[in-house]
Amino acid sequence: MNSDAAGFSRKSLLPGSESITTAYEFSKTPAADERLNTAIERTRDFLLQRQHAEGYWVAELEGDTILESEYILLLAFVGQGQTPRAKEAAAYMLAQQCDHGGWAQFPNGPIEISGSVKAYLALKIIGHDLQSPEMVRAKEAILNAGGVEKVNSFTRYYLAMLGLIAYDLCPAVPPEFMLLPSWAPFNIYEMSAWSRTIIVPLSLLWAYRPVTKLSPEHGIEELYATPAKQLPRQIHGVNHEGELQGFIDWTKFFQRVDVAIKWGEGAGIKPLRGRAVKLAEKWILERLDGSDGLGAIFPPIIWTIIGLKCLGYADDNSVIVQQFAELEKLVIREHERVRLQPCLSPVWDTTIALIALRDAGVSQDNPAIRRGVDWLLSKECRRKGDWANYRPETEPGGWYFEFNNEFYPDVDDTAMALIALSKCLPDGFDYPGAIEWKIGDTGSPQATIVGKAANALAAMSGFERAEPIVAAMRRGVGWLKAMQSRDGGWGAFDADNTREVFTKVPFADHNAMIDPSTADITARVLESLAYCGIQPHGPWLDRAMNFVWNDQQPDFAWFGRWGVNYLYGTWQVIQGFTKFGVSADDPRLQRGADWIISKQQAMGGWGETPASYDDPSLRGQGEPTASQTAWALLGLIAAGRADQPATRRGVEFLLSTQRPDGGWDEPQFTGTGFPRVFYLRYHYYRIYFPLMALARYRDAIGAI
Repeated sequence: MNSDAAGFSRKSLLPGSESITTAYEFSKTPAADERLNTAIERTRDFLLQRQHAEGYWVAELEGDTILESEYILLLAFVGQGQTPRAKEAAAYMLAQQCDHGGWAQFPNGPIEISGSVKAYLALKIIGHDLQSPEMVRAKEAILNAGGVEKVNSFTRYYLAMLGLIAYDLCPAVPPEFMLLPSWAPFNIYEMSAWSRTIIVPLSLLWAYRPVTKLSPEHGIEELYATPAKQLPRQIHGVNHEGELQGFIDWTKFFQRVDVAIKWGEGAGIKPLRGRAVKLAEKWILERLDGSDGLGAIFPPIIWTIIGLKCLGYADDNSVIVQQFAELEKLVIREHERVRLQPCLSPVWDTTIALIALRDAGVSQDNPAIRRGVDWLLSKECRRKGDWANYRPETEPGGWYFEFNNEFYPDVDDTAMALIALSKCLPDGFDYPGAIEWKIGDTGSPQATIVGKAANALAAMSGFERAEPIVAAMRRGVGWLKAMQSRDGGWGAFDADNTREVFTKVPFADHNAMIDPSTADITARVLESLAYCGIQPHGPWLDRAMNFVWNDQQPDFAWFGRWGVNYLYGTWQVIQGFTKFGVSADDPRLQRGADWIISKQQAMGGWGETPASYDDPSLRGQGEPTASQTAWALLGLIAAGRADQPATRRGVEFLLSTQRPDGGWDEPQFTGTGFPRVFYLRYHYYRIYFPLMALARYRDAIGAI
């Protein structure tokens, strides 16, 4: 498990050594091509040189311009809409305007109407010239796309809080849902974790309906495409997550509920409002403890500030001050412009960096690896969060995505952390051989040191260091196993978060109301369990594997929920299943590998556009990128195809496009937030995934 990659030998980097590159000597074997070795060295050093002193890695996490526009709208709400900071954010946003005149969810994407309306409004607020070519083009693009009438529910709330529409044109989000117990079918814990962190503070806006009136010249009447200049009362947003079958039209049902709520409130029927508001406030404040803002992500932080101000929190209140400070951590200022990140990704970046560096042969005794492991261990989640509502007996464990987000560890980060830690155990510590796993009837795992190995372990020089790693891994495995859903798969934050009826509520048009199991996460969980020595047997495993097999598409690819898109899903299933013991010769996996090869482009690389979420016929098609090429290569290598021409051509693509500093150019968005709604550019995806692919390729061809 901890042996060096084939094709070179390693010298340990001594503490205090100032040279990293001199710590390696590459063998001059046919398998260790000089260009390949040089490329690996460059990228390895790129990462090692960018590790923070505390031990972590973190790169920019880039989203689209709704981050800047919503930030400006928040500043306008608190009376700072024309400050230098607002104008700096507007300058960045203006630079992202697309050729079609509007703003898109990803580079070269089609106009996104809600983001474009918010961008136009934000530019008006900061005083941008309405007669400028940029504003004229934006107005025309918005009108051609259907006008402000087409904006989504959350955009309506921004318009309402700035006095541009009435709150009754927003979908009702009454705080009374806080009173529903966890066994009730429509309680907040049946929503996805990221949705509930938005909906709870948003309910305070609905309850208090705050308004900061803009100057008349900041109105957006010119953006209405219809003569009535009025938003439709019912929102016909896109509910993407599945079609409900049955006798009830749930969309119409919830529209009628929305009308009934508004009628009742208009009649003054709100007997439990005060109690519900207090519960919402308490819920929010509890989850600020140990977190970089509510959910540690941009939208809930914005709504928390506004929601708490509804309750009378002053600008100098410590909670409000801290939430603005959390927003400030997301700000990047460059060239008189300001852009924001949706959140920070240190745990995710650190785990994958550690995996890639170990694949590249960096010793687990290297100080950089040791610092990374120690930092990662410090971020283990040791308190119960929202997930415990349905898994109350489970011991806390696992990892979250950000620096601090203790209420919301997630399955994907936990799986990746377990892989990283298993690769960083001390030399000679045979984890599967030293730990005995017992999976009970409930699927709950227990790990104990095998008796006959205990004395040998105690004598190992690395045992003292291995102990805390193994303890964290035990807790992580236990938490992961407990988060398996009834369908056999794993979602991101919660188990059995699959109540599709929630996708039909009027404010569900952000395509994220539920957190169902997905093949990519499920396969990564199995991969991580294999690294921890879990043996491939048991009913829980059969359910997991059947879930993934059943999700294979007719063309033999797998959908990727958390990366763009079918290239991501197909790679992860092949890699996860083969690591867990499924033969690489399994026809289903081989057909998946055939699909990957069929999508290789003429120059040797692979790419896929986020538009494949809207149009599945585009799956596997798009500008080639370093990260997606790496995913394709990793899938082919796992499928036993390292020596095939397609793999060699893919490696050549990476070698020929690598920059002198060891990185690759990749302006494309290859990460997924919410399919069809929000995409991401992880700035280290172009670094550690290619490093991982090149290192594993070298290892594989050295073994042939």
